[in-house]
Amino acid sequence: MASGASIALITLIEGQAIAALSIRDLDDAVREKLRIRAAQHGKSMEAEIRDILTAAVAEDTPATDLFSALAERFARLGGVDLELPSRSTSPRAASLPE
Repeated sequence: MASGASIALITLIEGQAIAALSIRDLDDAVREKLRIRAAQHGKSMEAEIRDILTAAVAEDTPATDLFSALAERFARLGGVDLELPSRSTSPRAASLPE
C-alpha cells in the first residue's frame, strides 16, 4: 500500500444519501486504474465502482453440485462425442473382503 489513499462513495437518490462506503488504504495504482477505467466508460469513478460492485454481487448463484456447475459452464462450448471401445472381456462382480 503506497500512500494510504482512500475512496468515499455516497449514493444519492432524490437528494437523500442512502448508502455510504469508504475504502481506506487503497493502493494508488488501483485508484489510478479505476480512474482510467471510469474515463474509458465515460463515467465518474463513483459510478464505475458502483457498477463493478453491483456486477460482482450479481454473479452470486445458488450453490450447485460440481457436475452441474461444470456442465453449465462449458455448455456454450458444445459437446464432445467420444467413441468408446467395445469391451474385450465381460465385466466381473467385485469381490469384497468378508
